[in-house]
Amino acid sequence: MQDSLTVGEVAKRAGIRVSTLHYYESIGLIASHRNTANHRRYKLDVLRRVSVIKAAQKMGIGLDSIKEAMSYLPLNQAPSKSDWKSLATFWQVELDNRINYLKNLRENLTGCIGCGCLSMENCPIYNENDKLAECGTGPILLDKNRQD
Repeated sequence: MQDSLTVGEVAKRAGIRVSTLHYYESIGLIASHRNTANHRRYKLDVLRRVSVIKAAQKMGIGLDSIKEAMSYLPLNQAPSKSDWKSLATFWQVELDNRINYLKNLRENLTGCIGCGCLSMENCPIYNENDKLAECGTGPILLDKNRQD
């Protein structure tokens, strides 16, 4: 069994583009080394790191959060079962916050769209004289129960 893979081999086995691997490397999520011909090579452990990145992204975790969480792991080592447990715990709060936000969005959005009137007197999203600007930025009414 070979001890290192080309960028093309990693991309094919991981199901991602070569440019994605280069990007992951440029932001410090994975690492490579150069062979004597100065070609980029990856240790086999990179496949598990890329799998963890892809799994996190499928859960809706952004690359910034993935990078922060993975910064606590050794760069040239495949994440272990224990590492995955730590990463999952790290992302639990973020996912819970997103779930709560989406529930709040669903509850408030259907009330407004359900009636179809968009009444300026009764509509919960009406913001007379931009009073909500004092409360912060973004969709204040929809964010009122958000935890982050």
